[in-house]
Amino acid sequence: MEVTLRHTKDRQYDSLIQQIALLVGNSKKQVATAINSVLVETYWNIGKYIVEFEQDGKVRANYGDTLLINLSKDLTTRIGKGFSKSNLFSMRMFYIRFPIFQTLSGKLSWSHIIELINIDNELERNFYLAETASENWSVRELRNQKERGLFIQLALGKNKEQILALARSGNRIEAPEDIIKDTYTLDFLNIPEQKPSESALEDALIENIEHFLLELGKGFAFVGRQYRLTVNNTHYYADLVFYHIILRCYVVIDLKTGKVKQEDIGQMNLYLGYFAIDKNNEGDNPPIGIILAREKDEIMVQYAMYGNSNQLFVSKYQMYLPDLEELRNVVFKTLK
Repeated sequence: MEVTLRHTKDRQYDSLIQQIALLVGNSKKQVATAINSVLVETYWNIGKYIVEFEQDGKVRANYGDTLLINLSKDLTTRIGKGFSKSNLFSMRMFYIRFPIFQTLSGKLSWSHIIELINIDNELERNFYLAETASENWSVRELRNQKERGLFIQLALGKNKEQILALARSGNRIEAPEDIIKDTYTLDFLNIPEQKPSESALEDALIENIEHFLLELGKGFAFVGRQYRLTVNNTHYYADLVFYHIILRCYVVIDLKTGKVKQEDIGQMNLYLGYFAIDKNNEGDNPPIGIILAREKDEIMVQYAMYGNSNQLFVSKYQMYLPDLEELRNVVFKTLK
């Protein structure tokens, strides 16, 4: 009886330890978040003070380009580390880029801010700001998406209103076209430029499935490869099948290492019909088909898809990161 009672007390004691540890852990997180918020707001205010000081004509004439150098020396002497010229420059730029502090999410660290203020274009900057806050990106994720040009890739092929909405709210997924890119970049495969076979391309994507999921975008869950579809005792095999958690639908991807052909579009229509009729469960939305090809004849695709479901898309892939500056010119030309 005493042993049982002691064991019961031991369990209760362990539970007490766990409860206290959880409470302290959560408190530390809240303190860290609060400290971060205060730090970010402090740096914003420092930037504001510097800009307002510079805007005084007489003061600016007296200090000129040496202001940040002198300020760095004097603040370091009086306060301590953290006030290098580059850091003060970033604080100043922080205020210039975001003159209204209330537009910023409290989730952003100073390292996030540094990545954001280095984006010259306001539309791009606002997009990455919205995505970082909504998707809880780490600094590493933010940097990676910037380097891969996520905003530019998503903006390609959109009209002016769609691009502005993308910049304002981030990548809000409400319809099939919201998850489609004009071109997918598969540089993470490290496949030589010469044309691989479709099976080799599929193997490489499976081996790098985490990278591929990131390239596809948010909401994709991998279902299977060479997914067998049986129609009237004839077997067909879809290269890659995913389920999109946000849109609640299957996404079928067919890989083509050459130019997409008319029959490829017909085959994808068959796949979509199969998933809609035989695989969809209650609550599932119509499936989406993506033909991912090395080349795309826009005119042929337009004719071949005439009258087809708006759930079928033809996109290109490339094995290298694109020239983002050229793509920016294409996107921002649309806004003029």
